[in-house]
Amino acid sequence: MRLLITGGAGFIGANYIRYVLSVHPDYHVINLDKLTYSGNLGNLKGIDGYPNYTFVRGDICDRNVLDGIKFDAIVNFAAESHVDRSILDASPFLQTNIMGTHNLLETAKQRDCIFLHVSTDEVYGTIEKESFNENSPLRPNSPYAASKAASDMLVRSYVETHKIKAIITRCSNNYGPYQFPEKLIPLVIINALNMKPIPVYGDGMNVRDWIYVTDHCKGIDTVLHNGKNGEVYNIGSRNERANIELIKLLLVKVAGRINLNENEFAGLINFVRDRKGHDRRYAIDSSKIEQQLGWKPEISFDEGISKTVDWYISNKQWWQRIISGEYMQYYNTQYAERLKK
Repeated sequence: MRLLITGGAGFIGANYIRYVLSVHPDYHVINLDKLTYSGNLGNLKGIDGYPNYTFVRGDICDRNVLDGIKFDAIVNFAAESHVDRSILDASPFLQTNIMGTHNLLETAKQRDCIFLHVSTDEVYGTIEKESFNENSPLRPNSPYAASKAASDMLVRSYVETHKIKAIITRCSNNYGPYQFPEKLIPLVIINALNMKPIPVYGDGMNVRDWIYVTDHCKGIDTVLHNGKNGEVYNIGSRNERANIELIKLLLVKVAGRINLNENEFAGLINFVRDRKGHDRRYAIDSSKIEQQLGWKPEISFDEGISKTVDWYISNKQWWQRIISGEYMQYYNTQYAERLKK
């Protein structure tokens, strides 16, 4: 199979490429990535010389780029994905997440190939009790989530109208190696290592379900090969944690790894003004993929967090290059402004 992976230089996409090349050595992977601020070819160090791996720099919004690539299936990771940035300016999210997905769907229709669309549990909105299933209504509350919900609806419409072969996955919060430092878990680890303030939105009691990125990658691969056309599959791990609980756990793990007393990090926690439209709790039911396709998460939360902390401590050069860049300097300035309010 010639597999086109869009957004393969990002966090989840890069981990998926590594996974595919390890379990499907006969596949040829084409990585199409625009290399925006969060796209980093360093995430794929060590495989760039593989004979069955090809990198193409390009935008999923550019049909000319897509027309020049030969492939049998598409797995779409390419997306603007950071909620804070969507609140500041939604335009890039609408362009990439909606129009980019439309371009990929048109290409899939023309090629008659499989299209797997990687989405998010955020399209369901917030829930106080129980969990969302695949039939729950979509009620996105941020511009990012709205753009992803719109792209999901486009995929559905192309299945119904044009009879293309397409499947949607919706996953809970990912964590693990190569995650961009603007996201919560790497931000906490890196700031702790640098003894910098750790911002906590609101009261810190917003709840998320956390899944180790490799488990997510295995779920995507399971759906790609065994999923039913036109279906949606939730991929979660039943590891719900309040943000403040997670932050404190991370600080304990970091302290243990670098031989510090965790109390030395206590003063780093700073409660800041809450994010606009901040969803209180996400929770998804993964029974469908577990029962129908036989997938289950394999990495426990404690093991995954430990592996993640160890990776960031061992790969200091990777994240130092990123946080010294222009974007992260701007991002940290925004956080500094929040800390004053």
